[in-house]
Amino acid sequence: MSPWSSSVTVSVHVASNARRIARRQSSRQHSALAQPQARPAPSRTPTSARTDPYAFLAPHLEQLRTSLLTLLGSSHPSLNAIAQYYFLHPSKQVRPLLVLLFACATNGLGAEFPQANWAVDNLRARQQELDAPLTRKDILCDWNPSMPDHTASFESAFELRIPPLQPSPYTPPPPLLHQTHSPALTHTLLPTQLRLAQIVEMIHVASLLHDDVLDKSPLRRGTASAPVAFGNKLTVLSGNFLFGRAIAALSRLGSHEVAELITSAIANLSRKEAAPSASSAIDLKDLHSSPSPSSDKWSIYLKKSYLKTASLMAKGARAAVVLGECREGEVWKEVAYAYGRNLGIAFQLIDDTLDFSSSTAQLGKPGFADLRLGLATGPALYAAEEFPELEAMIGRRFGSDGDVERALTLISSSRGVERTRELACVHAEKAREVLALLPRSEARDALEGLTEGVVKRRW
Repeated sequence: MSPWSSSVTVSVHVASNARRIARRQSSRQHSALAQPQARPAPSRTPTSARTDPYAFLAPHLEQLRTSLLTLLGSSHPSLNAIAQYYFLHPSKQVRPLLVLLFACATNGLGAEFPQANWAVDNLRARQQELDAPLTRKDILCDWNPSMPDHTASFESAFELRIPPLQPSPYTPPPPLLHQTHSPALTHTLLPTQLRLAQIVEMIHVASLLHDDVLDKSPLRRGTASAPVAFGNKLTVLSGNFLFGRAIAALSRLGSHEVAELITSAIANLSRKEAAPSASSAIDLKDLHSSPSPSSDKWSIYLKKSYLKTASLMAKGARAAVVLGECREGEVWKEVAYAYGRNLGIAFQLIDDTLDFSSSTAQLGKPGFADLRLGLATGPALYAAEEFPELEAMIGRRFGSDGDVERALTLISSSRGVERTRELACVHAEKAREVLALLPRSEARDALEGLTEGVVKRRW
């Protein structure tokens, strides 16, 4: 049995064990976006005629999920098992889906796309480097990757050995193809864009590992969370390991702009983690110490929603367009960011409603988690406008006996969940609107369908 097969077997056994473990209205002022909104008008494209985004890219998504496991190899079996743990369970795959849809919807529109397409056909060495798994023994063990034969030894002080010169493959200069390029969709995906889709999913899963430690979550995706199955220490280390793997893969894409976009999204996750609240929900201590009117409550809440969820979606989508050689000043990158930002906030708002409206079985994680962590999300903030007694509970972070139960009763009696869903629809509609700047295509139709799917989901 190969080392890769062994690692997957270990992971499957550990996942099986983990499953067994698991079986046990006021007039207050608020921000413009948080004000009551009319439901957005239905999309011009009939839902029945809309392209299903998952069906459209199903073969690519399955291939990405399978080949992604080869990027996660570690010389430490436990890191292998935990890093692969969440990838072995069903997920929504929204982030890689978004990357690939925007690649399909814009490839060929950028003035310099022919350069990228030419590179795929002509720079074979570059392609081999991109596709090579991150599982070389010298890289995994973090010895000197240029001299793998003797650098693993620590029996004596390290001695420099001059390696033999390796001939560099001839790289022909790219022709000035953009001078004759007429922008038109190619309906293709570049290898770098496929790898980017895997990278954003790795980053997302790394953040889930850290979140589950910070939030003390017992469940994730319907089974025992990694901290329950493996312990906090190994879970944190595995999250760090995944971030490192993602950055190593990111370095192979060959774009400084993409590297800055994705690493800044990782930094945003860290900013969210470092805030007094460890989730996208609003930090109630901050809210009550703020001298500003309650509009600031919504500003903080939506900003944290951006840092937690929308940032990686927005910057991942933009990075996909950058890899398609969109020039600075061309609108396609801006469309990708605006869509991803609005869709990401809508996604998080719906997540916050599901905490109150869906069962643990549907969510794959415990319900009412935010309240139990002392956090007020959109439904609680809206409910406080109808039931002012919630303000005091918010102020003490639902810390007194009976606060969580009373808050749940008040929120259930209010329009908080409904109004948060309406706010999510506003953001989703803004995402859909910007797609009008893209040429009509099956990928654009799928992006429109995704805006509907995000607000209608129940898990």
